[in-house]
Amino acid sequence: MVNYKELGLVNSRNMFKKAIDGGFAVPGYNFNNMEQIQAIIRGCAESDSPVILQVSKGAREYANQTLLRNMARGAVEMARNDLGSKIPIVLHLDHGDSFEIAKSCIDTGFSSVMIDGSSKSFEDNIALTKQVVEYAHEHDVTVEGELGVLAGIEDEVSHELSHYTKPEEVEEFVSRTGVDSLAISIGTSHGAYKFKVKPGDPPPQLRLDILDEVAKRLPGFPIVLHGASSVLPEYVAIINKFGGKMEDAVGVPEDQIRKAASGAVCKVNIDSDGRLVMTAMIRKIFAEKPSEFDPRKYLGPAREELIKMIIRKNTEVLASSGHGLEISNMK
Repeated sequence: MVNYKELGLVNSRNMFKKAIDGGFAVPGYNFNNMEQIQAIIRGCAESDSPVILQVSKGAREYANQTLLRNMARGAVEMARNDLGSKIPIVLHLDHGDSFEIAKSCIDTGFSSVMIDGSSKSFEDNIALTKQVVEYAHEHDVTVEGELGVLAGIEDEVSHELSHYTKPEEVEEFVSRTGVDSLAISIGTSHGAYKFKVKPGDPPPQLRLDILDEVAKRLPGFPIVLHGASSVLPEYVAIINKFGGKMEDAVGVPEDQIRKAASGAVCKVNIDSDGRLVMTAMIRKIFAEKPSEFDPRKYLGPAREELIKMIIRKNTEVLASSGHGLEISNMK
């Protein structure tokens, strides 16, 4: 068994406490390869933001669990030794769907896991989540649960319809499971096609009333927002200009994410935006330099653009910038 502390990682407990008190949200950035994790660490180090490195079940299968763990170890060493940064770093399982995968992640160095039983009945969700919590807490690993279902497709997570979280269920769920944080459904969705809207029409508003009611029932409890990419239109435009077909891609407006992050939401998951940034830059380079075949010449610029996006998200949307050092100094 590998303990996450041996890798230089932390769990999410202090991060979330500080985020709730400070009115910001910690970014949960998903990664699948070296360039993405490099960009995440550099972007968060340069903006002095705490960060949660997120690995989905699909990413774990794609990149190999041993390699991913050592990439996380390398990310910590890169931050400390090369960038001179003390930002706290979490390695988190995103959308684990079984006790077995959660246990495997805990045993191989993850400091946080999500167990997603949201598609199950309320009682079955509680039973599965409680089982994971009991094992995780034995190893000081924090656990995120979920109530409510997000629509959309992202990796292996796929639901045609969303179901809003029922505020009247959250107290019982948290009490009976012992989870450390709770992902809720208030209108966000997975993937790059979050809403069906007519050209020129704004996306629907998030159900911040549900968030407010949950916060009243669980005062000071960490709430998580999934499916919160903004599907940045400037990168969608680049993709479409250079041969892509994403005309109907629509995300969550950043002002709505900022409102949620200034309240009870202390963690915001961002995956699609990172994918779009890298794809846009790679398509651009392939179109402008069709003879290019050196991966460093197209993955490198894509990585640099992703760093810029991460710094801007941390600074302007999540307000997590400037909080890394103070969290690392918490006892």
